[in-house]
Amino acid sequence: MVVIRLSRGGSKGRPFFNIVVSDKRVRRDGRFIERLGFYNPTAKENEESIRIAQDRLAYWKSVGAQASPTVLRLIKQAAAAAPKAAA
Repeated sequence: MVVIRLSRGGSKGRPFFNIVVSDKRVRRDGRFIERLGFYNPTAKENEESIRIAQDRLAYWKSVGAQASPTVLRLIKQAAAAAPKAAA
């Protein structure tokens, strides 16, 4: 099964997450199929905290990839932030 989930990066105390498509059997930070974006929970006000390639996300969902609950929350958060960024 293919899943869309977070892969942790960054250093100790400074988390940074890549949003990746990977096989469910592969470990969290292991091999992935495609990187869809990133999430930076420690981003400052003037920095971009989340970016998701919506076209690739739609493709992977159309072929049956399941998003983790956290990624679903981040997708909603990115969709809500997109109109603000465009204005």
